[in-house]
Amino acid sequence: MPRIISTDDAPAAVGAYSQGTTNGQLVFTAGQIPATPDGEILADEPIGTQTERSLENVEAVLEAEGVGLENVLKVTVFLDDIDDFEEMNDVYSEYFESDPPARSALEVANLPKGVGIEIEAIAAHE
Repeated sequence: MPRIISTDDAPAAVGAYSQGTTNGQLVFTAGQIPATPDGEILADEPIGTQTERSLENVEAVLEAEGVGLENVLKVTVFLDDIDDFEEMNDVYSEYFESDPPARSALEVANLPKGVGIEIEAIAAHE
């Protein structure tokens, strides 16, 4: 039976979705955009700053379930401009320094709130 994950350390869900879900074995985060826990959108910041904030949000959702970035199996990165890949990757690499998870990165036409990036992750309980 799925269980909802919720934390005040990441932006609140603003639609018909949860910050994360788990079945007790796998943990799925919703896509996290560069927004602070109090809802400030960082759409005008450089993609590196947006990447950092998005990953901090992913990490907060995972930590609410008692897992960390070291438990991540798969990450999907949505960019509104694939030319931002290198800058995103430089920051991303700081969060996954050794044994990085599988990852997909793709360009999409638009992202919520005019941001440049959205990141989602799948992690496993140990």
